[in-house]
Parts: sequence; structure tokens; C-alpha cells
Amino acid sequence: MMPPPSKSLRDLIANLPKTETHLHIEGALPYELLTAWDPGRWPEDPPFRRRDYRYASFPEFERILLDHALPWFTEADRYYQAAKVIFSQHLAQNVRYVETSFHLPVTAFIRLPGPEIIAAIRAAVPSGLEVRIFTGMLRSDFEGPVRATIDQLHTWEGLAGVDLHGDERMPTHPDTQKVWTKLRDAGKILKCHAGEFDGPARVREAIEVLGVQRIQHGVRAVEDAAVVRLAVERNVTFDVCPISNVGLQVVRSLGEHPLRQLRQAGVRCTVSTDDPLCFANSIIEEYTRLAVELAFTAEELADVAQQGWHVADVAPSVRAGMLAEIQRVSAPPA
Repeated sequence: MMPPPSKSLRDLIANLPKTETHLHIEGALPYELLTAWDPGRWPEDPPFRRRDYRYASFPEFERILLDHALPWFTEADRYYQAAKVIFSQHLAQNVRYVETSFHLPVTAFIRLPGPEIIAAIRAAVPSGLEVRIFTGMLRSDFEGPVRATIDQLHTWEGLAGVDLHGDERMPTHPDTQKVWTKLRDAGKILKCHAGEFDGPARVREAIEVLGVQRIQHGVRAVEDAAVVRLAVERNVTFDVCPISNVGLQVVRSLGEHPLRQLRQAGVRCTVSTDDPLCFANSIIEEYTRLAVELAFTAEELADVAQQGWHVADVAPSVRAGMLAEIQRVSAPPA
């Protein structure tokens, strides 16, 4: 067992004004809500939430996530209830900015319009926290029952952007580029999961074909130096989730995670939790394990926090204020 970080590093991690830029709201359902709702069905410590658990495959992960999330998310009020707890936990960790996405096919599953989900999540946002709401879809959804909804996303007020998520080994539908262009023209932020379960070629596709500047994960880009250079040249951000990458066996251990290598190559990388329902992780733990298992210094941890604010969809004055606060709390004692 590795020693915990020093008190000074623990204090720094707590005091940094942090961001969360890669968070699936269904995958962030607070497990305690399930246990309180039906303790007989949802035991307090299921094996998949233990730190040493490794998902055998993406389908296993997806099955466990859906088996737990879908019974809860049946109406707008359930999104409100979950988001209220999620956001309160962010504030308790000094997270000040969050980008969260809901799964677009849910609108068809429970016959609930997406704008109502957005409104429910928005109603749960507490004072002191900036939240941007995205929606995400699978590559296969372009030929499914939500295609008509996808074609209307550019008109949705309150929708900050869109994400292509799920198992990236699915082929990317030919219409995706056209839809992403329409969404970009409407001012939406474009994201794409790539470089997680498939290799660097999917990161290249996301950047060059879909035109995204926000790659969700992206860590396998490290396998191709040309793709890493492309990400740097295009000023692309990788929204990285280290604990998720270990739990899903994208990397064997946190000590072997390529986050530092990507950062040293010049790639902007943020750090987030992905699906805390399935990994029982938190932003504080993500930073702490970077300090313990990757030996991130105080300067590196502060820079991780800064990168989140550089990419955050906030007013320049807010960004400047947060960067100044990071500089203040991370400055060595006089």
C-alpha cells in the first residue's frame, strides 16, 4: 500500500477550485439514493464499486450501469433528485464548474422530451456552481428511433453541446459529420469518445472528420506520436478519467497511466470521474491518486486544475478569477 499524500498536498487538493468536464449524469447516480430507495435490491457495498474491481469488458460495464441507472431515471423529477445530490457533492469538493451529459436515447425509453431533462437538471444547480448540460448518443443511434431528435438538437436552448459516446469500436455513421457541422454552426460544443477502447485512429477521425476539440478519454492517442502532435496542433483537449481507465482495463494500473506523457507532449488534459456510480470515485480521489500513484507534484496538480478552467465555457472574467485563485492557493508559503 502506498503512503497517503502529505498534508500540504491534501490541503492543496481540497482548496483548488476544480472542474469536472467528463461526467455522464446517469452514470453519476449517487448509489446511496438506490440503497435508500430499496435496500433489499441495492446492497450497500456491491463488488463492482470496490476499488480492486475490474470490468471484464465494456458490455459488462454497460450492463451494470444500465441495470442500476434505468430503474431510477424514469421521470424528470428523478433527474432533479439525482442532480441535486451530485452537485452538492461537487460543492463539497470545491468543484466550481461541471459539464454533464444525459443519454439521449433515454428520451425514447421513458418518453420524456430532452428539454424537460435539461430543465430538471438545471433546477438542481446550486449557487456557487456553474453547470453546462450536454447530451450524448451512440454511433448506432443515427439509424435508430432518436434520429429525428438528433436532427433537432441544434434548436434546443439550454443545451451546451453534444457527445458521441459508448463503445467507440462501432463504426461512425456517415451522417455524423453533417450533423456535427450543423451543431457547431449553432454554437454547440462538440465532444467525442475516442482513444479509450479503440486506438489512436479514432482520435484522428474525431479531430479531422468530426472537427471536435474535446476528446473524451483520448489516452490511447499516446500509441501514435503523429496523433498526439495533431491534438497539440489543433488545440484539442482530452477530458481524461484515470480511475475509469483502470477499472475498465484501458490501462493496467494508475502507475502506468499516460496522463503525464500526454501533458509533457503538450496535450491539454483535464481530469474527471466519468461514471462514479460504477467506479465509486470522486474528483478528490482522482487528484489524490495522481499524487500518490503518479507522483504528481503540487505544481502539476495545480496545472491540472488550471487546464479545466482554460477549457471551461465561462466568461473570461470568471476564468481569470479562478486561475488567480489557483495561483494563490498553490503558491509556496513565504
